Amino acid sequence: MIATRFAVALHILTLIAKDPAEDSTSARLAWSIGTNPVVVRRISGLLARAGLITVQRGPGGASLARPAAAITLRDVWRAIHPEKDSLLRVHGRTNPACPVGLRMPGLLRTRFDQAEVAMLDNLGRTTLAELAASVSPGARDGAEGLRQDQRIA
Repeated sequence: MIATRFAVALHILTLIAKDPAEDSTSARLAWSIGTNPVVVRRISGLLARAGLITVQRGPGGASLARPAAAITLRDVWRAIHPEKDSLLRVHGRTNPACPVGLRMPGLLRTRFDQAEVAMLDNLGRTTLAELAASVSPGARDGAEGLRQDQRIA
């Protein structure tokens, strides 16, 4: 199961981008996300280390370190998953005496790597500004702010 840290990070950044003048404390962000402020602080630390936000203790909280139009969803993914570990892992202890066991890790790794490249490519085509525009009042399904090439069929 994939953790929801990426979705929470996008929620944090979208809240900050939507209203930069709003109080962006961990308590306020956690209220919108429906989580504990400790979770927000932990993920905000990753975003800050990646240079996506700056964080002040106390009033004010977090702010974007660069314009929302200059932050892609891929940037956020890399902030939350800084290690180059594969998202899709292959079982590494197959039986080399078995013709299937011998070839399966390589076959799966190739396909999994292709899937990850496609995912990161897709995430790289959407900016935080576009995501924030999609949550504006009046947006019906959240896709209105996305270009056609960013939508997943």
